[in-house]
Amino acid sequence: MEEMIRKLFNLGSWIVPIFILGAIILPQMIRVLREYERGVIFRLGKLLGAKGPGLIILIPVIDRMVKMDLRVVTIDVPRQEIMTRDNVPVTVDAVLYFRVVDPIAAVVKVENFWKATSLIAQTTLRSVLGQAELDELLSHREKINVQLQEIIDRQTDPWGIKVTSVEVKDVALPDSMKRAMAKQAEAERERRAKIVNAEGEFQAAEKMVQAAALISAQPIALQLRFLQTMREISSEHNTTTFLPVPIDLFSPFMKKGGEGN
Repeated sequence: MEEMIRKLFNLGSWIVPIFILGAIILPQMIRVLREYERGVIFRLGKLLGAKGPGLIILIPVIDRMVKMDLRVVTIDVPRQEIMTRDNVPVTVDAVLYFRVVDPIAAVVKVENFWKATSLIAQTTLRSVLGQAELDELLSHREKINVQLQEIIDRQTDPWGIKVTSVEVKDVALPDSMKRAMAKQAEAERERRAKIVNAEGEFQAAEKMVQAAALISAQPIALQLRFLQTMREISSEHNTTTFLPVPIDLFSPFMKKGGEGN
């Protein structure tokens, strides 16, 4: 009996360290990656490749895994003070959308792809917007967004980064420029109003000329117009009535007066 207890004690002295060792080693050996994750494996410093998703078995101490997320990531590009091509100072910020398409390149070819992509976005934002005029920056923002996306994507492509979109969020103008633009817009509206008024006067004059030509060709039209005017005046219950007299009635008297002189 004593010998059996001694054997169980000896066996227990071995089981406890084994359990402790397994509790330490197993988390380092077994990794589970989600569908949107990949693991870049290094063995004694040498690249083995990218694995995942699912269960990954590693050799403790020898293997090292760098986990990469393949989902789309958003970076806020800090505000940048920019001088446009027409010498207008503006403050611009943007947002950048990108994702990792090659996890091996994102680990091996660049130290910190987050920081590198953010710095590339800042310098490209200053460079591209500095070549645009203020009117183009305000009215053709979609074109500028596409240009920014193409340039940043081309520069980050060797790092395994795909830039999906770049959006300029806000363009802050100085107060003096805002007042000047407001005056310009007001002057433009006044110009358009005057043009519309002049076009209306021109069209009205054309219609009057056409009406005069029609009346001269058909004198009876003037009498019909006279009767219609009388009807309109009588329908308004006015106490005063205006009777238009044709100028032709006074032409004989005007001729006699001219001969007498």
